[in-house]
Formats: sequence, structure tokens, C-alpha cells
Amino acid sequence: MLQDQELSRIIKNKYIAPLHRTRSDLVGVEFELPVVHFGGQPVSRDLMQALVEAFIQRFHFDRYARDDAGRIYTAQNIESADDLSFDCSFNTLELSLGCLSDLNVIDRRFQAYYRFIQDFLLPYDHTLTGCGINPNYRVNENVPVEKGRYRMLYHHLSSYPDHPEKKCHNYPNFGMFSCASQVQLDVDEDNVLLALNTLAKLEPLNSLLFANSYFEDDNVSLLCSRDYFWRESMQGYNPHNLDMYETELGSLNEIISYIATESMYCLERDGKYINFSPMTLHDYFSSEAVEGEYWDGSGYRTIQFRPEPEDIKYHRSYKFEDLTFRGTLELRSVCEQPVADIMSVSAYFAGLMECLPELKGLLDADTTLYGNGYNATELRRIVNVEGVPEFADPAGVQRLLLSVLDLAESGLHRRGYHEEHFLKPLYSRAEALKNPAQVMREKLSRGESADDIARDFAKME
Repeated sequence: MLQDQELSRIIKNKYIAPLHRTRSDLVGVEFELPVVHFGGQPVSRDLMQALVEAFIQRFHFDRYARDDAGRIYTAQNIESADDLSFDCSFNTLELSLGCLSDLNVIDRRFQAYYRFIQDFLLPYDHTLTGCGINPNYRVNENVPVEKGRYRMLYHHLSSYPDHPEKKCHNYPNFGMFSCASQVQLDVDEDNVLLALNTLAKLEPLNSLLFANSYFEDDNVSLLCSRDYFWRESMQGYNPHNLDMYETELGSLNEIISYIATESMYCLERDGKYINFSPMTLHDYFSSEAVEGEYWDGSGYRTIQFRPEPEDIKYHRSYKFEDLTFRGTLELRSVCEQPVADIMSVSAYFAGLMECLPELKGLLDADTTLYGNGYNATELRRIVNVEGVPEFADPAGVQRLLLSVLDLAESGLHRRGYHEEHFLKPLYSRAEALKNPAQVMREKLSRGESADDIARDFAKME
């Protein structure tokens, strides 16, 4: 059992200590790309294995791992730290590029990987595409990669019937078809509070620009469904684990106190992942014993274990602005983008990180979206459904978005790597007040098929 002071110490060591250095201009990017089999057919896992083997040989990815069925599910080039993996299932291929300063270099590496993959897949009527939700999610085999972490995650998400106190949707497999474009940027103790508070207030505008997970069923119709899938699942059992901070953080100690209210639901002991009902860090580390479940190879067994201070390494939240143990902010609210625009996300955030005081001033002075009785969380939920809210003047929203993009462009100019061209598609979206999800909705209303959309969003130019 840990006292509050000791809990604060281990949280500080994990999340605050890495901030005690001067931040760099390095950028880390992760692209989660849906795999689509044309003709409304499920993705071929055998084909994806053949792709990985060819990719490893072509690009000299010399470190890889296999799942329990013997399939390669992750591979890395040790020299570049670039990583190819399957995110949750073999229906989503993730490319994580090693941290670099110049986005143009990252883009060239991505393009080389993407062209090779497409040249391999297209003759077999498969493609990667740039959507925030897999167009074939209803026909794919949405089963987890047969490995401890993914099996544990799916078991956790499927446990919602045991928790009637939490309202959940009926898509515990959403992680196998919901795709993001994530960016990691360095922060330090001098700018972390400004970054967390300001970028949280930016979230409604992010949805206006980047929403790309149009989803409709009997219950909801959403331009950006990612928030819904996460929030109305067991990942959202504790609201503090995701979405935005609902408070203005005023000190590093307030960050520590907030993290103590976030939850854990798994850890690994003796090579086995253990699930348990979500518990706040405070409750978990003050417990004498916790009861959980683990997979023994044929079924789940109950186990009791004693919390240990080292278990803090298994805590992870899924905030839109997520402070990591690396001294970075992982920005994770944005849907995967059409491939032609895929670098726009990292350029947008890298530029704005250089202009945080100006961005804060712009958002604080706004009366087009803000000042109408809604906070950032409420505004983002409205925008995820409607796009520009009914109460807002479209011309004013357009000016606000263009002003934000001008700041991002100014920040990229300060970085000095000639990255400003990546913002061009965002200017077009702001001027038209139309994001990719709205484009997708229009295509569907005209009778275009999922295959048509997948082909269009897969284009590099």
C-alpha cells in the first residue's frame, strides 16, 4: 500500500521528471491505415503476412515479433527506428516513423513505404487507404492479433456487460477499425502547462478541419466517430482517462493530482497480462490486493495479486493531449487523413507548438465558437455531429480557422525546414468549411461505394 506522498513521487518520476530538459524540435508520427479488400470481402491475413515478409526484406527491418499463431505483427528497422505493425488486428497497418526534425524527410520515407505496400497489395484487390474508420468494418474479421496485449485489450473492452453502471455501445471491437493520425512533440516544464491548456481549447477546431470517421447506425450519425467509440466504451469507464482536461491546469503538481485520479485496468506479471476492473491510481496503489483475470492458453482464470510501485509503468491514459513518459505530448484526437494530405496533421501541430502564446490569445479572444455557453468538450461534441454549429457565423468560423492556420504556418517558418506546403489542403478545407468526413458523406449520398471512397482516399496526390 502506498501513501499519497509516495504515489505522487512515482507519478512525478514517470511523467514530470522527463520534462526537466530543453525540448527539441523532433517530431514523431504514427499513421494507422485501414486495409480494404475490394468487393466487400474481408482482409486476407495470409496476404498481409506475405506483404510483411516482402517489406522486411526490401527495407531491412531487422527486428520483428510473431503472435501466438506464428504471424509477424510488428517489425522495426533498428537504425531508423521506423516501425511497421498491425494495430489491434490485421485490418489496420500502422507505420510509425522514427523521430526526426524535418517533416520533409519523414514524408519521403513514408512515401517509399506506402508505394511499396500499394504496389504489393493492389494486384490482389487490396489497398491501404486514408480513412478514420475502415470502410469495410462490417465485413472484416474484427478479431484481435493473437498476442497477450491485444487479447487483453479486447477482453477488457468486451467486459462492458459486467459493468451496467457504464453506458457502452455494442462495438467492443472498435479498435480494429477506428484509425488515427498521431503526433508526438517534445514538451518541457516551461511550456507543458501552456501546451495542455491551449491545445485542449483547440479541439473543436481540430474536428472542423480533420474529422474523417463518418459513421451512422440506428443510434448515432457522426462526422468524427472516434470520440464516441472511445468515450462510450470501457476505455471511458473513468472520464478522466480520455477526452480533454475539464480544468485549467495551473501547476505541475496539479498535473500529478489529476493523473492520480485516472484509472488502470491491466498489467503484466510473469509474462501474463492481467485484466481487472478499472481503478483510479489512488485506489489501486492503496489496495492490499486486487483480483483480476488472465488467459491461460485455453480460458480465463481468476488471480489475486498485490500492487507494486513498479506497476505505474502499466498506467496509460488516452487523453487528446496525452503526457507521456518520454517527455512528449502525444496528440491523438485526429482521425487518419486521406493519404494525399497525411502530413498535414504533424505540420499543423508542429507549427502551432511554436506559437502557443499567440494561439492562446487567439482562442481566448474568440466569440464565434466560444462565449456562447459551451466549453471545449461540449463544442467538440457538437462539431463532431454538425460541423459548423448552427449558432455560429460561418464566415466567422472560417476566419478563425484561417487565423489558426496562419499561426501554424508562422510556426513552421520559425522551425526553418520549409514544411509550410503541408498545410495547403487545410487552407482549402477552412475556406470551404468542409472536412473529409463531409466529403465522404456527400459521396455516399451520391451512391458512391465503399470501394470508390477507399480508392479516392488512398491516392497520394
